[in-house]
Amino acid sequence: MSVRIGLIGSGFVATFYMQGLRQVTGGEVTVVASPQSEHARQFAAQWSIPEATDDVKGVIARKDVDLIVLAAPNYVHKDLALQCARAGKNLVCTKPLGRTPEEAKEMRDAVRAAGVLHGYAETEVFSPAVIKAREFIERGGIGKVLTVRSREAHAGPHTDWFWSKEMAGGGALLDMGCHTIEAARYFIGKDNPVVEVIAWGDRLFHERTDAEDNAVLLMRFAGGQLGQAELSWTARGGLDLRNEVYGTEGTIFTDVTRETPIKVFSRPGAGYVVEKAEAETGWLFPPVDEAWVYGYCEEMRHFIACVAANQMPRENFEDGYVVNCVLAAAYRSMQTKTWERVQYEA
Repeated sequence: MSVRIGLIGSGFVATFYMQGLRQVTGGEVTVVASPQSEHARQFAAQWSIPEATDDVKGVIARKDVDLIVLAAPNYVHKDLALQCARAGKNLVCTKPLGRTPEEAKEMRDAVRAAGVLHGYAETEVFSPAVIKAREFIERGGIGKVLTVRSREAHAGPHTDWFWSKEMAGGGALLDMGCHTIEAARYFIGKDNPVVEVIAWGDRLFHERTDAEDNAVLLMRFAGGQLGQAELSWTARGGLDLRNEVYGTEGTIFTDVTRETPIKVFSRPGAGYVVEKAEAETGWLFPPVDEAWVYGYCEEMRHFIACVAANQMPRENFEDGYVVNCVLAAAYRSMQTKTWERVQYEA
């Protein structure tokens, strides 16, 4: 079957989703919806989407849409997901699932009750480099994984609402820590839960936010493994995405934004280089295909295949909820300055 997609949102992440979908067969975005009707129309024209509208609820209710993809701000994730569940609609939600575990649990429980397919669009674990790393782990190539160290950093968000703790749900820890938490779970194993965390976070530079712009997180897994995460909104030089996986018999490094197979030196300016790039002159390190190396292509391919086959995606709202629980414990630890247990509800 051809999966008919209704895209909710026409901004930054929606653009990446469309770039990913260009390389995927079996699905078609038939309508894009946004409260900003003119922006939706421009987006539809850019990507040759047949229809654009500001009637978000109407798109969710449509019978000729098989899958809703939520490419919307954090503060509307819960309400949109609940609308999809009530409409019996399969859905995919961008990260983080909720601003809090309470929001994420309500979303998870709603899709469970509705019996719909639900995908959690965590690009990190769909990045081809990360998938390849997991294959080496599964083959026993580095023995038993002991520690995972991840870094997600750039110079700050691209949209105003990200800077508001209330609207976003947090600062750099929530914005990018969701990636590193799921990366650690992916490498170490989801059957080995995070049981306790300790975290530091502070606002070091950006006065426009009331949240942390830098954070460090340590996660202890039930089997004794350690996950380490470094998150920053003050890292100059563009997006920095790295993982280091250390096992008893080997090591794996992934770096999709700094160790690229192409390097450019430009005096007049080279134009667009990479997400969050701050300069287009001098030595530049552009990814060959951002949507592919970040994981947007593979996650969209997976979600479409799952809807076509009526199978639950490997990354779903259960995972999003777990990530929100780990983040909540990390925020508690930032206040208490001690190890905090991660609290989950079935």
